[in-house]
Amino acid sequence: MSTRGRSYRYVGPVELKAAVRPDSGGCPIGSAADFDAWIAERSAAELTEPFTFVVSRDGVLRLAPRRSEHVACAGGDMVLSAGEISFMHEGDRWSVGEVSNQSTGYCPDVASWPTVAHALDGVGLGRPSGFTHEVVFRRCPNCQEHNIVREDDFVCVFCGSDLPEMWNVDPAV
Repeated sequence: MSTRGRSYRYVGPVELKAAVRPDSGGCPIGSAADFDAWIAERSAAELTEPFTFVVSRDGVLRLAPRRSEHVACAGGDMVLSAGEISFMHEGDRWSVGEVSNQSTGYCPDVASWPTVAHALDGVGLGRPSGFTHEVVFRRCPNCQEHNIVREDDFVCVFCGSDLPEMWNVDPAV
C-alpha cells in the first residue's frame, strides 16, 4: 500500500527559508529506538507543549522543538506533511496525544494525514485516526493571500473573494 501523497513546497516567508542551514533539519525518527532515544532527552517542560514535525519526502518523521520553523525542521526541503504534535506516555508505551497539520509555511492539506499515520505506525507510536485539529488552508485566487478557512466559510479574509473548495495553496501545483 502506498501512502505517498502530494509533496508540499515551502510557501512561507522567503527570509525564513534563506536562514535554513543544511545541517539544521529536525531529528529523523525512523524507528522505535530513534523515538525512544529522542524522547528520553526531552525535559518535563518540553513534553507539556507540542513539537514541530514534518514528514520528509522519504516518509520519515522529523521532530523539532515547537518554536522551530517547519522549513528548518525539513532542512528546506519539500515535505509530505507538516504540523504540530504532542506525545503522552500510556503504560509502557508512548502515543500521540494531539496532532495537527498547522504549518503556515507549508500549508499542507488535511488529505496529508495518511502519510503522517504511516510514519507514526512505522515508529510504533499509538495514534488517533486522523488529525485531532484539522487546519484548512487556501490561497485566494484574487489577491493571492494564504487563508485559514474557519467554520467552512470559504471567503478570503483579506479581500472578501470566494475561496476554492479544493486545496490550492501552492501556485506551482
